[in-house]
Amino acid sequence: MLLADVAATSSALAATPSRLRKRALIADLLRRTGADEVPVVARYLSGELRQRRTGLGWRSLASLPAPAPKPSLEVLAVDAAFDRMAALSGSGSSTARSALAAELFAAATAEEQRLLRGLVTGELRQGALDALLLDAVAEAAGVPADAVRRAAMLAGATEPVAEAALAAGSPEGALAALSAFSLTVGRPVRPMLAASAPDVATAVAGFGGREVVVDAKLDGIRIQVHRDGDDVRVYTRSLDDITSRVPELVAAVRGLPVTAAVLDGEALALDANGRPRPFQETSARTATSDAEIAAATALTPFFFDVLHLDGRDLLDVPLTERLALLDAVAPGHLVDRVVTTDAAEAQDAFARWVGAGQEGVIVKDSGSAYEAGRRGAAWVKVKPRHTLDLVVLAVERGSGRRSGLLSNIHLGARDPAGGFIMLGKTFKGMTDEMLAWQTERFTELAVEDDGWTVRLRPEQVVEIAFDGLQRSSRYPGGLALRFARVLRYRDDKTAGEADTIDTVRSLAGPLEPGP
Repeated sequence: MLLADVAATSSALAATPSRLRKRALIADLLRRTGADEVPVVARYLSGELRQRRTGLGWRSLASLPAPAPKPSLEVLAVDAAFDRMAALSGSGSSTARSALAAELFAAATAEEQRLLRGLVTGELRQGALDALLLDAVAEAAGVPADAVRRAAMLAGATEPVAEAALAAGSPEGALAALSAFSLTVGRPVRPMLAASAPDVATAVAGFGGREVVVDAKLDGIRIQVHRDGDDVRVYTRSLDDITSRVPELVAAVRGLPVTAAVLDGEALALDANGRPRPFQETSARTATSDAEIAAATALTPFFFDVLHLDGRDLLDVPLTERLALLDAVAPGHLVDRVVTTDAAEAQDAFARWVGAGQEGVIVKDSGSAYEAGRRGAAWVKVKPRHTLDLVVLAVERGSGRRSGLLSNIHLGARDPAGGFIMLGKTFKGMTDEMLAWQTERFTELAVEDDGWTVRLRPEQVVEIAFDGLQRSSRYPGGLALRFARVLRYRDDKTAGEADTIDTVRSLAGPLEPGP
């Protein structure tokens, strides 16, 4: 398939606000895509390259060659070109990478250059998200969307599911191919996610008087642990394998009275009094295998769910039944919880756990299944302060004491239709160590630099505390954060997991006037 076909579809997606029309456009392109091309085309339609890092920055795209007069690029050749760029390292790699990029863009038409630039920078505004792509795969294959979504959650990725469904040749064959994706011990699944509520009473009331499970929300790193006999694998929420870095977690899980299991939980470093150490210490611990750091910040696992146990898949089993099984196999490694219908009891638990240094609570429907990969209404998180996980869109050069550093960050919420919506700026809450780290990190993510403001690929997630929201004509979402300050950078989250502008609006309540 020519890249021009993908570029034309991308342009059409950007031009229509209709979700049904977007789905039809994607489905039409997928029907025309060769089986070996599906993984690449699917990723491009979701606005991403398959390569996590290409090494291309704003300088590489600052002066592009003139576009080609007619299309010639094929999608597999383009993907191979980005593979070559990503593989370069060492002396001379920057020059070689720029040469490869120039060669690729010179062979691209104007519309193809727009697509490629958007894929490289992460700013392809076409409103085609993963959920929409899955629906389009279902339409193209002639199967129910639920079958595609379930296969994707069990596979942990969209591309292999799209490839299997579209290569089958018939709806019956596609359903058979999709049914082959099952929960497999050792292969991570997409984690279930929580919506947000402003307070405990609102969260409990949202379940209409039904019994809820209230879990302590730990200030740690989300982990998914797979055990098959003595073989233990540990994955992050982004499904990265960190097993080799966390031998203490492996040892703890090997000590549990179980042969095969998939457990969902958190890992965190504790101080001598059993209180959580700063999140940055836990995060640094999972990012390195350095023995000195490991010895200083040993991690402890705490589990709140079980997805598989000794040959039995538990995804569709009600939560309270899963928890009874979890209690039997993970004693000493359980997240604190209360089961109640009383908002006052839930509030008491919230106050107790926050006082002990935890983040807050997650209120859960006691009868809910485990909806992997979904941020549905069955789980609702509550924190003691207003916080949002936002994406850094740009950063300004510092002055005075911060001269030579990248300081004031531009904050964006994720737009469900694609892209990000700016909510404000902040330079508050940054330690000297954080400033040094972000200067190095944002230099890597730079795509444009006017000498004062550095525009970034929208990849880095940051947790922001704020005192409220106010109306603002300055920003496109009509909202601005009041007294925003940095709590921490979230390397455990991708930009696709950042809070949406809809979540921000749901937290607004009566708005204070603003500029």
